[in-house]
Order: sequence, then C-alpha cells, then structure tokens
Amino acid sequence: PSHGSFFQRIAYLLSQKGECAMSKTPQNILRIDASMRRADSVSRMLATELADALGARKPSSSLVSRDLALGVGIVNEGWITANHTPEENRTPTQRALLALSDALVAEVKAADTIIIALPVYNFSIPAALKAWIDLICRSGLTYEFDDELYESAGMLKGKRVFAIVTSGGTAAGSPQDYATGYLSHVLGFLGISDFKLIDATGIARNRNTALANARAQIKTIADNRDQLRQKAAE
Repeated sequence: PSHGSFFQRIAYLLSQKGECAMSKTPQNILRIDASMRRADSVSRMLATELADALGARKPSSSLVSRDLALGVGIVNEGWITANHTPEENRTPTQRALLALSDALVAEVKAADTIIIALPVYNFSIPAALKAWIDLICRSGLTYEFDDELYESAGMLKGKRVFAIVTSGGTAAGSPQDYATGYLSHVLGFLGISDFKLIDATGIARNRNTALANARAQIKTIADNRDQLRQKAAE
C-alpha cells in the first residue's frame, strides 16, 4: 500500500479510538416530566427531542424517567417528623414515609444531566414539581446547613440541568414568570449552577415560532456535544 493510504489508516484508527473512548464515557440522564398532560404535551415532546440530542439512546447512556403525572408524595407533619429524626432512630413507619423521598434523592444524585420538562401553570411551576422539589431538599443529603454561621451549602455540585419551559402566553423571564427564576434559585441552593433554559413559551400566540426557537436551541446543544466528541477524538 502507498504511504498515503497507510497514514490515512492510522488517522482513521486514532479517530476511532477517540470516538470509542468518548462513547464509553458513562452518562446518566434523569428526566423529570411535570406536565399533567400525558398526550399532546409540548414539554414532553421537546424533552424527548432533547434527550435524544444528548445521546440518551447511546449504549453508554442511561436514562431514568420520573413522570410526576403518575403521582408524587407531599410533605406533611409525619414526613417532617421522620425527616428530623436521626436515621438510626427512625421507626419502620417513618422509614416508609421517607422511602419515596429517598428514591428521588438517589435519582438526582446518580444523574450527571437532568432534564426538567416545565410547563408554566398560572405563572408558576406545577404543584407536582413543587412537591418533587420539597421531597429532594433534604438537609444532610442534598444541602448542608451551618447552624452557627446560619449558612447553607448545596451538595449536588457538578451536575447540569436543562429546563424546557413551555407556556401559552407567559414569556420566560418576564415579570409574570414566577417559574424559571424560582427553579434556577432552588437548584442553585442545592449546588447546581449549570442551569440552561430552553425557551418554548408563547405557544398560544405563535406555536410554530415557539417550537422552531426551542428546536434551534436543542440543535445548538447537540452541535456543542458533537464538537466535544470531535475534540476528544483528535
């Protein structure tokens, strides 16, 4: 064979080695669906498209889905008492009360990337998503609190969150939007600073434009991911 074909073969093998190394990098994705609509939900549709763009179907990726429309517990007096009881002193009943919260916290801790499909309900987040947040905000598990300094520190650093926000008319970031600012703040409280918003608001005004803008944002995320893969292969 010629020198040209030999060097081309070497370059190809090196690129494949880099590609394999990148593809074998484990990626754990957690998807949270907050829409109460199981059919015709725009936030669910875009969450699926984003998950695919992030490589959720790749063999090296794992995808865990938490559909809040199927039900999620709420914080009540028994839950609060159980949560404030030292783990070694909890009764079987108290452990049962915290079981769902423990599972939700474990899902968040295991995730590298979190996708939150967020429809705006009455200018804010759906009640089920607020319940999910309440169940994962656990002192000693997802955040630490210093009683003397009266300061808190999040324990979920190093994760990234993509929030797909959809609405009929409430524009993301507008004075009427009480959803995205709250979500960003509470995730920051838990230590998650890598927060990206995918804006699909204003569907009632112009559905096609809202979807096109959201899909353009998803494509940018996918393109950035491909660029990282190419750099790893070099």
